[in-house]
Amino acid sequence: MRVAIGLGSNLGDRESHLSYALEALSSIGEVLAVSSLYRTAPVGEVAQDDFLNAVAVFETDLSPTQILERCLEVETARGRVRTVRWGPRTLDLDLLLYNSMNIAEPGLRVPHPELLHRRFALEPLLEVWPDAKLPSGEPLSQFIPAVADQQLERWTPAATTGRAVFNRFAFLVPMIALILVVWWAVGWLVNQVL
Repeated sequence: MRVAIGLGSNLGDRESHLSYALEALSSIGEVLAVSSLYRTAPVGEVAQDDFLNAVAVFETDLSPTQILERCLEVETARGRVRTVRWGPRTLDLDLLLYNSMNIAEPGLRVPHPELLHRRFALEPLLEVWPDAKLPSGEPLSQFIPAVADQQLERWTPAATTGRAVFNRFAFLVPMIALILVVWWAVGWLVNQVL
């Protein structure tokens, strides 16, 4: 079965939490695709920092209940504490789709009940599973216009922005100094020989 899992974090090292989750979730099956990271505003009335969100698509033989149990284990292992509904969290993992099945069990509804109302889930999902459909056969892409006004931006990891860019090129200063010293030494030796 093809499944989509939404990943989110807005506490601590968000990128590290999401990387941890992807690695831990590889136990449920083969990772087929992982979306870009997106920075999104929090949902609800609780004041909190922005989230980093992504969606991963897996091929699995596990049941929806087994996947949910694994997601909860991974959240707990990363320090998630459930105190306030839609409050801040180190890690949030949601089973968004389970192939094209409709599942309604205690504590588990698939497709995720909020999927069609959250751009931060729909857009990354469609990035990695463009032809994803609801159990009714409706393509998920048709729901994007209804959430287009929700804040969402593709996230550029820290390693490619700001000070990190400078740090990546910081090695050039000693390299240039070394080249100048070698050039001077070669010139000095040539002058001594002549």
